Amino acid sequence: MDIGIRELRDSLSRHLAEVRKGQTITVTEHGRPIAQIVPVHQPSTIDRLIAQGVVRPAKARRRSLPTPVEASGPVSELVSEQRG
Repeated sequence: MDIGIRELRDSLSRHLAEVRKGQTITVTEHGRPIAQIVPVHQPSTIDRLIAQGVVRPAKARRRSLPTPVEASGPVSELVSEQRG
């Protein structure tokens, strides 16, 4: 169900009652979707995709981030140093 911001604001209680019943509401601004209001018990998009077999969760934990490079000048100088 798509709802404009003004309509959502004017009838918030009614729309939240629909969400409680399981309805997902897409909030639009000038006809463009900007947000969704979903029931709390509804699984996230990634959980749904995993359940459908569309995606698989990572087998291993994400690697740690590399140690930051300290630089005192602009990035372009750092890149030049790395190239030359």
